[in-house]
Amino acid sequence: MSTDPYASLFTAATLTRIFPPERTDAFFEALLGDADDGSYDIELVYDGFGDNQLRFDLRLHQRPGKCLACNLTYGLPQVFSRHPVINLDGVVDRLDQLLGETANCVDWQLGRTREVSRELHIVPLRISLGSG
Repeated sequence: MSTDPYASLFTAATLTRIFPPERTDAFFEALLGDADDGSYDIELVYDGFGDNQLRFDLRLHQRPGKCLACNLTYGLPQVFSRHPVINLDGVVDRLDQLLGETANCVDWQLGRTREVSRELHIVPLRISLGSG
Protein backbone atom coordinates (compact mmCIF):
# COMPACT_ATOMS: atom_id res chain seq x y z
CA MET A 1 0.00 0.00 0.00
CA SER A 2 1.34 3.41 -0.97
CA THR A 3 1.99 5.96 1.77
CA ASP A 4 1.78 8.81 -0.75
CA PRO A 5 -1.56 10.54 -0.09
CA TYR A 6 -1.47 12.29 -3.47
CA ALA A 7 -0.42 9.52 -5.87
CA SER A 8 -4.00 8.70 -6.88
CA LEU A 9 -4.65 12.35 -7.80
CA PHE A 10 -1.72 12.84 -10.13
CA THR A 11 -2.08 9.97 -12.59
CA ALA A 12 -0.42 9.99 -16.00
CA ALA A 13 -3.80 10.60 -17.68
CA THR A 14 -4.60 13.55 -15.40
CA LEU A 15 -1.18 15.12 -15.92
CA THR A 16 -1.50 14.70 -19.69
CA ARG A 17 -4.73 16.70 -19.55
CA ILE A 18 -3.02 19.42 -17.49
CA PHE A 19 0.09 19.50 -19.69
CA PRO A 20 -0.92 18.06 -23.08
CA PRO A 21 1.65 16.98 -25.66
CA GLU A 22 0.48 19.78 -28.00
CA ARG A 23 1.95 22.31 -25.60
CA THR A 24 5.47 21.28 -26.67
CA ASP A 25 4.68 22.10 -30.30
CA ALA A 26 3.12 25.42 -29.29
CA PHE A 27 6.24 26.22 -27.24
CA PHE A 28 8.59 25.57 -30.17
CA GLU A 29 6.28 27.42 -32.54
CA ALA A 30 6.50 30.49 -30.27
CA LEU A 31 10.21 30.10 -29.55
CA LEU A 32 11.59 29.05 -32.94
CA GLY A 33 8.80 29.82 -35.40
CA ASP A 34 8.29 26.16 -36.34
CA ALA A 35 7.31 23.26 -34.08
CA ASP A 36 9.34 20.87 -36.25
CA ASP A 37 12.54 22.64 -35.17
CA GLY A 38 12.10 21.49 -31.56
CA SER A 39 14.51 18.85 -30.33
CA TYR A 40 12.41 17.33 -27.54
CA ASP A 41 8.91 16.63 -26.27
CA ILE A 42 7.90 17.74 -22.76
CA GLU A 43 6.01 15.45 -20.39
CA LEU A 44 4.78 16.30 -16.87
CA VAL A 45 5.30 13.36 -14.48
CA TYR A 46 4.48 13.01 -10.79
CA ASP A 47 7.53 11.96 -8.75
CA GLY A 48 6.07 11.75 -5.25
CA PHE A 49 5.56 13.61 -2.01
CA GLY A 50 7.95 14.36 0.86
CA ASP A 51 9.07 17.18 3.14
CA ASN A 52 5.71 18.88 2.56
CA GLN A 53 6.46 19.16 -1.17
CA LEU A 54 4.93 17.66 -4.26
CA ARG A 55 7.63 16.54 -6.69
CA PHE A 56 7.00 16.63 -10.41
CA ASP A 57 9.36 16.32 -13.36
CA LEU A 58 9.24 18.04 -16.69
CA ARG A 59 10.76 15.24 -18.76
CA LEU A 60 12.40 16.25 -21.99
CA HIS A 61 12.34 13.34 -24.42
CA GLN A 62 14.60 13.64 -27.44
CA ARG A 63 12.71 13.69 -30.72
CA PRO A 64 13.79 11.23 -33.43
CA GLY A 65 16.63 12.58 -35.51
CA LYS A 66 17.22 15.50 -33.10
CA CYS A 67 19.92 16.16 -30.53
CA LEU A 68 19.05 16.74 -26.90
CA ALA A 69 22.27 18.61 -26.16
CA CYS A 70 23.00 19.87 -22.66
CA ASN A 71 23.53 23.38 -23.95
CA LEU A 72 19.91 23.34 -25.15
CA THR A 73 18.44 22.22 -21.85
CA TYR A 74 20.50 23.70 -19.00
CA GLY A 75 18.97 27.18 -19.35
CA LEU A 76 15.43 25.83 -19.49
CA PRO A 77 14.44 26.28 -15.83
CA GLN A 78 14.63 30.06 -16.29
CA VAL A 79 12.84 29.91 -19.66
CA PHE A 80 10.12 27.51 -18.48
CA SER A 81 9.48 29.47 -15.28
CA ARG A 82 8.28 32.53 -17.19
CA HIS A 83 7.26 31.34 -20.68
CA PRO A 84 3.52 31.97 -21.30
CA VAL A 85 3.04 28.79 -23.38
CA ILE A 86 4.57 26.57 -20.71
CA ASN A 87 2.50 28.53 -18.15
CA LEU A 88 3.73 26.90 -14.96
CA ASP A 89 1.60 29.25 -12.86
CA GLY A 90 -1.44 27.82 -14.65
CA VAL A 91 -0.18 24.25 -14.29
CA VAL A 92 0.34 24.72 -10.55
CA ASP A 93 -3.14 26.30 -10.24
CA ARG A 94 -4.69 23.22 -11.88
CA LEU A 95 -2.70 20.90 -9.62
CA ASP A 96 -3.86 22.97 -6.64
CA GLN A 97 -7.50 22.52 -7.72
CA LEU A 98 -7.03 18.73 -7.66
CA LEU A 99 -5.93 18.91 -4.03
CA GLY A 100 -9.34 20.24 -3.02
CA GLU A 101 -9.57 20.94 0.70
CA THR A 102 -6.69 18.63 1.69
CA ALA A 103 -3.87 21.11 1.02
CA ASN A 104 -2.94 24.03 -1.18
CA CYS A 105 0.04 24.97 -3.31
CA VAL A 106 1.79 27.95 -1.75
CA ASP A 107 4.96 28.18 -3.83
CA TRP A 108 6.77 26.43 -6.67
CA GLN A 109 10.24 26.36 -8.12
CA LEU A 110 12.18 24.63 -10.85
CA GLY A 111 15.42 22.84 -10.13
CA ARG A 112 18.47 22.48 -12.33
CA THR A 113 18.26 20.36 -15.46
CA ARG A 114 19.46 16.81 -14.87
CA GLU A 115 20.73 14.61 -17.69
CA VAL A 116 19.42 11.08 -17.18
CA SER A 117 20.63 9.92 -20.60
CA ARG A 118 21.35 11.38 -24.03
CA GLU A 119 17.65 10.88 -24.81
CA LEU A 120 16.14 12.12 -21.52
CA HIS A 121 16.73 15.25 -19.47
CA ILE A 122 14.63 16.27 -16.46
CA VAL A 123 13.73 19.67 -15.05
CA PRO A 124 12.39 19.14 -11.50
CA LEU A 125 9.29 21.06 -10.41
CA ARG A 126 8.83 21.32 -6.64
CA ILE A 127 5.60 22.62 -5.11
CA SER A 128 5.45 23.57 -1.43
CA LEU A 129 2.17 22.77 0.29
CA GLY A 130 0.19 24.61 2.94
CA SER A 131 -2.82 23.40 4.90
CA GLY A 132 -6.08 23.31 2.96
